[in-house]
Amino acid sequence: MFRILEAQAPTKQNATDTINTLSGRLQSATLVEDRRAAILGLRSFAKVYPASVASGGLRSLINSLNHDGDDVDTTKVVLETLLMLFNPDESSPEASDDIALWLADEFTQRQENITILLDLLDRHEFFSRLYALQLISAISSARPERTQECVYTAPLGVSRLVAILDDKREAVRAEGLLLLTAITASSSDLQKLVAFENAFDRIFAIIDAEGSLIHGSVVVQDCLSLLANLLRLNASNQSFFRETGGPLRVAALLDQVRREEDAPGGVADWAASQRDKNLWGLLCVVRLFLSTGSAGTQVNQIAFWQNDVTPLILEIAFQPTMDQSVRAEALATCADLIRGNSSLQERFAQSDVVSPSDDPSKLSPPKINGDAQDFHKARVTVRARTNVIQGLLDLALAVSGLSSFDLRLAACECIKAYLYGHGPIRLHFLARARDGHISDEYEADNVITILLEGNDGRAGDPYRHWVAAVILFHLLHEDFDAKQLAMEITVGDASKGEEVITCIQSLTENLVIGAQRGRDDRVSIAYLMALCGWLYEDPDAVNDFLGAGSNVQSLIHMVLQPHPQKVLVAGLCAFLLGIIYEFSTKDSPVPRATLHEILTTRLGREHYNDKMTKLRESPLVRDYEVSAQTSPYEISGGLPEVYFDKTFVDFLKDNYSRVLRAMDRDPGIEVSVVANGIQRGISRELVDSLRSQLEAQSKTLHTAEAAVLTVERKLSQEQADHRKLQEGAMIELHRIKSINESLQRHHEEDVRQMDLTNQRILREARETHEKLVLSLRVEAHKFKRESEDAAVKVRTRHEAETNDLNTAIHKLEMMIEKLNKDHAQDLRTAYEEYSTNVTAIEARLQRAEERAAEAEERAAKAQKAVEAGNVSKSATQAELDDLLMVLGDLEEKRAKDKKRLRTLGEPVSDGEAEEGEDEVDAA
Repeated sequence: MFRILEAQAPTKQNATDTINTLSGRLQSATLVEDRRAAILGLRSFAKVYPASVASGGLRSLINSLNHDGDDVDTTKVVLETLLMLFNPDESSPEASDDIALWLADEFTQRQENITILLDLLDRHEFFSRLYALQLISAISSARPERTQECVYTAPLGVSRLVAILDDKREAVRAEGLLLLTAITASSSDLQKLVAFENAFDRIFAIIDAEGSLIHGSVVVQDCLSLLANLLRLNASNQSFFRETGGPLRVAALLDQVRREEDAPGGVADWAASQRDKNLWGLLCVVRLFLSTGSAGTQVNQIAFWQNDVTPLILEIAFQPTMDQSVRAEALATCADLIRGNSSLQERFAQSDVVSPSDDPSKLSPPKINGDAQDFHKARVTVRARTNVIQGLLDLALAVSGLSSFDLRLAACECIKAYLYGHGPIRLHFLARARDGHISDEYEADNVITILLEGNDGRAGDPYRHWVAAVILFHLLHEDFDAKQLAMEITVGDASKGEEVITCIQSLTENLVIGAQRGRDDRVSIAYLMALCGWLYEDPDAVNDFLGAGSNVQSLIHMVLQPHPQKVLVAGLCAFLLGIIYEFSTKDSPVPRATLHEILTTRLGREHYNDKMTKLRESPLVRDYEVSAQTSPYEISGGLPEVYFDKTFVDFLKDNYSRVLRAMDRDPGIEVSVVANGIQRGISRELVDSLRSQLEAQSKTLHTAEAAVLTVERKLSQEQADHRKLQEGAMIELHRIKSINESLQRHHEEDVRQMDLTNQRILREARETHEKLVLSLRVEAHKFKRESEDAAVKVRTRHEAETNDLNTAIHKLEMMIEKLNKDHAQDLRTAYEEYSTNVTAIEARLQRAEERAAEAEERAAKAQKAVEAGNVSKSATQAELDDLLMVLGDLEEKRAKDKKRLRTLGEPVSDGEAEEGEDEVDAA
């Protein structure tokens, strides 16, 4: 029976077939309930078979978000399924990092997919918002850059994300913080958009709501992380933060921490750890505004000072009850807040802080039934205060415990920032140290005294000398005035019969003695750093060093020591020897040539190069910039691996090549050094050669002067001979002038006669010309009168002819009117012929008038010619002949016109015909 039932049972489906069936159902279902059931089925396989579910149903799931977005239950199931695909079980056979990349690509390759998820943020439903944020975070983890682009280009995408910060539900708000932190880590455009969506106000509101820095949870850390992302390397956001009152809010948070710490109850132990993390994060945010070399650093420094941020951080740094790492970070922040700003450096030095020597943490807690609050009151009852510089020196030099190493380094960093780029402060600090060393009062925190003492009373604490040497290095580095002031420091009292030793010789002696006694290498390196910075480009300091002849031999011995662990010390000794030779002179206690011989014979070029090369290739020098120098150390009986100062490492790397080649430079050539505008150090051989050249030129000058005297004598003799010749020439010239004057007189008489003759000829020619002009004027006047008469006669005849023609025309018109009554057709024909004849006559008449006008114009021209007097008589006669010819032509044409009129049957008077004939004959 059971076998029959088993045979009739349907075939079992495997997971892949089931997933394919559910995917097909999700794709083809029309009812929301059916699609939701298919999604629930896929969700059950998503953790174990993420690849199969994603390949078969991912696009259907995304489409379901778009189509079924109004259904809260379906949306929730879809988002849960997608989140499971991003986070499968580790034991799943299909689990792989490539699945997350493939899923992220599917979402980010189409902008609308990210837009769908962002649209879900507009709903107030808890799971829709939370899961949408988590899904965008998962996509951003796989494809951060593409996700940032999609969010940036999505409509109101950034605004929707920032609005999540106003959500009162902590889970949603925390997820929004994490997502904004992720997408703003590397996109400056997104940083600006988020900042201008009022993100700063919202972040500080969340911090306040979470209990500020003191009682705030990890959410406050997330807020500070987002704040750091928005401000890191973004000058625009930093300016916006500064102008919208950001520094004042930072000061308010710091003031809460300070007041809570000073309160009788203090901060509970369970809250202190998170408080320290929050405070450390806020200090890191402040340091983002203080990047070295940034254009807005000084503006930010002033803004923080004016809003009391710097004094508050300084107070926190000197709170003995605070954690050492937080205090170290606070001191490092103070250093950044004043570095390179002279006005703030001066104000900083006037501040007072709690004295580190009055540390209440040294008090023992009560061993009997007592109140812990009473113990805290005892800690804060009375606290002595001191100047901030004195306090920093106490922290850096007087504290010997290695547990506070980071605090010592931070205090040293703060002192270096106080001295940075401010010459007067350096000189004042050095002068105070010198005066304190000379005085009878012992000062435990005097850098000069510590270095000149030599013996370290605190065993196992080499960093006391190291910090003192670093401070001295920063006091003297590239400051010629400070080096000159330090040269005045000596050891020993001559009035008591003690030998007086200069500061440089004492430092060298302590270096050599410490190396011989096997003291820690950090102490030797400290002295070497100070000496290298002091002697570089200072020939006077080099001469002081060479004043003790054994110093060079001692350094060479330290270089040649066969200790593999002494690579740093040997290399720095070689570096110091190179500096000494580079800036030595011929007048040094050990002359430059002798020093070169000692170095080449005792040390050798090969050993020198080898030690310098090993120093440069040491990881502590080569990788200094990428090695942690101030991070907390877990002290377990050993010392921190901190050997060098950052500025010294930069100094070493910058001048390594020059010092390495110093041994190759000829001893006769001294290096030129410019200090305070004065050039120091020259080639002595060059001076000697110039002097010999000067003497040779002086001898040549004397010889030339003797030759000049001889030439002057010859010149005087020649000048006397020249004067004699000149006198003879003057006599001859006088004789020639007299002859010339006589010739000139005769010449003037001839010229006068010629002038008279010329005047007479000119007068005769003028009279002849006047007569000719007069005759021409008479002829021209006569011609003008004749021309006027002829013109009047022509005009009269023309007018008469015109009147006759008009009369004839009138008669013809009368005859045409009479004939028109009886003979219309004949009259029309006759009229046409008559019109033609009249037109021809009028054309001829017009031509005649034109000819008359032309004649008048010619007559006018002739009149002008006569008035000018420049036209000859023959030309006038020719013009007159032309005019008469024209008149004749006119008369001839007029006679022809009358004949034609007679031919046409027109009546013409005999008087007019005879007159015309007479006129023709006369012409």
